[in-house]
Amino acid sequence: MTNSADQSWTHAGHGLPSSEPSLNTTAIATGLQLPAGFAAIAGDPELGPAITTNLARVEKKLREAIANSDPLADATSRHLVEAGGKRVRPLLTLLCAHLGDASRPAVVQAAVVVELTHLATLYHDDVMDSAPFRRGAPTAHEVWGNSVAVLTGDLIFARASILVSELGSRALGIQARTFERLCLGQLHETVGPRPDEDPVEHYLSVIADKTGSLVAASGQLGAIFSGADETYEPMLVEYGEKVGVAFQLADDVIDVTGVKVKSGKSPGTDLREGVPTLPVLLLRKKAENGDQSAVELLKLIDGDLSSDEALAAAVAGLREHPVTAESWVVARAWANEAIAALAPLPEGVVKASLTNFAMAVVDRAS
Repeated sequence: MTNSADQSWTHAGHGLPSSEPSLNTTAIATGLQLPAGFAAIAGDPELGPAITTNLARVEKKLREAIANSDPLADATSRHLVEAGGKRVRPLLTLLCAHLGDASRPAVVQAAVVVELTHLATLYHDDVMDSAPFRRGAPTAHEVWGNSVAVLTGDLIFARASILVSELGSRALGIQARTFERLCLGQLHETVGPRPDEDPVEHYLSVIADKTGSLVAASGQLGAIFSGADETYEPMLVEYGEKVGVAFQLADDVIDVTGVKVKSGKSPGTDLREGVPTLPVLLLRKKAENGDQSAVELLKLIDGDLSSDEALAAAVAGLREHPVTAESWVVARAWANEAIAALAPLPEGVVKASLTNFAMAVVDRAS
């Protein structure tokens, strides 16, 4: 990592952060809870403290990176950071760095970059989807309006770009290509499949771009900046792409299970907002093939779901229909493919944790 001599970004109201978080990272680390699937990390006497300490550094540096002397920019930028989150992407960066030398300072900076990028996309996604809540709090556009929310996402991505530029041209290239895919995924989701395109294949392509690409970049950057064996990179990229798709597919099914999970997502949210998900896409395919149960259920789903009673009926119908079980099968297949991609990695806590995470992704409703 190089230290940028260009101080011009401070003119936007943001001072350069110190080399080490000013607050006690030990206290932050003590309060951290690792996401499901990462129990092996916590139980490892060396890896556990190293990961949690670096996660604490990431958390502190996130807040430093978005701090702004402009009161409005500061408040809007902090909105989602302070709402919390699983921090899965930076965790994957830090974990994969243990395939090399995870103590290198650039590793933490790379982890901050991927989380800032993720946060920036959430501001934009919530505007596109007209989502009222995110992480249990009102979305930024509900508080400040669409324009401010979009500009805040842009501002946070600018901060990510500043940090990644300090990591060198290769990291900048990965970041740029990833952001391009994030944008294309959102574009393709917005316009929908072409007349000659299979809707399910189109949807899988969309979530590979919107979710899989950044998860893949997270692990890859961890390997690069820890100096890990270069042969690990394509394995981690393939793993990240596939586990990211599995994660989103599981979210699709969770939306119709009728259970409010720890993520805070209420059942039927996607149905009410008309967001395409795998269970509904499979249902439409069955209806086109003459399945009368699918035809009848689609009448309910495509109807007025503004009342809680109508939404509950649609959720119950979809939950009991075979397409929900079929969707779980598809999600687990992607998770299994992600695990298979890890086969050449050396045995140890890193490989075991990546494997367990992939399994946990598709077992969240159990």
